[in-house]
Amino acid sequence: MFGRPASARWENVVSEIYDTDRMREIVREGVEDGLEGREIPAILDFLESEEGRHVVALELAAREAMIDESTEAAARERFRAIEGSDDPVLLQVERFVEANDLVEANVAGALNASFQFYQGLADGGALEITEGEILSEVWATEEETRADTRDWLYGFMLMAYTPLEQAQLEDYVALSATEEGRLMNRALFEGFNTMYDSISYALGLAAAREMQGEDL
Repeated sequence: MFGRPASARWENVVSEIYDTDRMREIVREGVEDGLEGREIPAILDFLESEEGRHVVALELAAREAMIDESTEAAARERFRAIEGSDDPVLLQVERFVEANDLVEANVAGALNASFQFYQGLADGGALEITEGEILSEVWATEEETRADTRDWLYGFMLMAYTPLEQAQLEDYVALSATEEGRLMNRALFEGFNTMYDSISYALGLAAAREMQGEDL
């Protein structure tokens, strides 16, 4: 990005931006705001059950596994290999994704984060660009972002949920499609998107200053 090796101060500021305690707090506040005044007893009961803890453990394991590029590539390839088929896990995952509009929600989050990064670059003086021009740049990536998001999302969910028994997956998908399930998903997106927007803007601002050799 800089056309040269990044400085030590850049490494330090990136570490400060990705402060996990602060990230966790932003997500927590966003989720709480999204759930304010709303009750989700069925979701809480599920998450506290043995089956719920098992599902969450599988999701976390899949996310950690997909940090590895070769594992992510294999997960994407598995999805592409069965896309459009009557694979039972794929059919359930499709219901899950459609019930909660997960592709569009993830695409919107990614585009908003990209906008915030450009805004940080502009506010930091690295770019002379209007808000309209930023929007045009961001929307130009919309199709590519949607395709990439879809492959990653389906690859991740297939990896996470394949170990479940069919009845367990059916119950989980049905729960996600309830009013409580959709509310919980929206609250999670609110929390995580707020965090990603904050990080992206901070990175853009810091990158602008690094480009100009300013103190971070």
